Amino acid sequence: MSEGQRFQLGTIGALGLSVVSSVSIVICNKALISTLGFTFATTLTSWHLLVTFCSLHVALWMNFFEHKPFDPKAVMGFGILNGTSIGLLNLSLGFNSVGFYQMTKLAIIPCTVLLETLFFSKQFSKKIRFSLTVLLMGVGIATVTDLQLNVMGSVLSLLAVITTCVAQIMTNTIQKKFKVSSTQLLYQSCPYQALTLFIIGPFLDALLTNQNVFAFKYTPQVLAFIVLSCLISVSVNFSTFLVIGKTSPVTYQVLGHLKTCLVLAFGYVLLHDPFSWRNILGILVAVVGMVLYSYFCTRDAQPKANEASTQLSQAKESEIDPLINVENGNESSPQKSAAWSSDKDLHA
Repeated sequence: MSEGQRFQLGTIGALGLSVVSSVSIVICNKALISTLGFTFATTLTSWHLLVTFCSLHVALWMNFFEHKPFDPKAVMGFGILNGTSIGLLNLSLGFNSVGFYQMTKLAIIPCTVLLETLFFSKQFSKKIRFSLTVLLMGVGIATVTDLQLNVMGSVLSLLAVITTCVAQIMTNTIQKKFKVSSTQLLYQSCPYQALTLFIIGPFLDALLTNQNVFAFKYTPQVLAFIVLSCLISVSVNFSTFLVIGKTSPVTYQVLGHLKTCLVLAFGYVLLHDPFSWRNILGILVAVVGMVLYSYFCTRDAQPKANEASTQLSQAKESEIDPLINVENGNESSPQKSAAWSSDKDLHA
């Protein structure tokens, strides 16, 4: 199996793991929050991150991955920003209607595209932009119902979108810049994310629910669902970093909207949630957008893969040429070939 095939297989595995784990944790948390009344989402997320860090620490102790320290300021800033973005998204949901909150989530993709275009000079083809537009229209039709605006909610939504976009772009750029894996980055940033949410979580939850997380009655059933949610979160957090590292922040957001559609469908099938023709139409339009996005991304990536393959074969030929020249008795050719190879290295 070639390197490219292994990479594609790894990417597909990461996407599949992300979808399965995210849909599972949504169903678990829905039962925990809606059925059992545990509405402390931010505090629960801090527990998720703590369990994730402990799990990774055990994995490190068992030599499943190598600890690779790098710029501590970058790790701290990234971890705090990630934790803050989660808190702002929860606040946005608390101060806005569900419809406006869904619009906030939809705004993350165009904002990410804008930031990557302005600051990283990344180009998105017209076909990619068209497929993203179709996707966003579909998810909007399926999920956005009422749009009630207020100043505080709008400001919180804007901050949530910006911090989420920057955090996801940083997830991708840090892995490439410092040559660290998704596991190594998650392991080092988890304590800062967990600490941020440990500090702000109880206050945010009290503000949004008018309840105290420490005064809640923890029955065995509630504890069982909390433990299950925390265990699933290890896979969710790991796959999030893995997907963004292997693909891009925009692709991760596209995958997020696929999860939204799947959650709607599973909610109807398993939990008998109300489902309308509008939901069905929106999901179908969103699926068309996702298929188009996948197709255009694959087509755009093909020339780059062919170019890389050509460069690799040329490099191998340049290494073989001097031997062939020596066998043919040409003494000047090796020097010329070596000079050409050196010049190539300089350009690289």
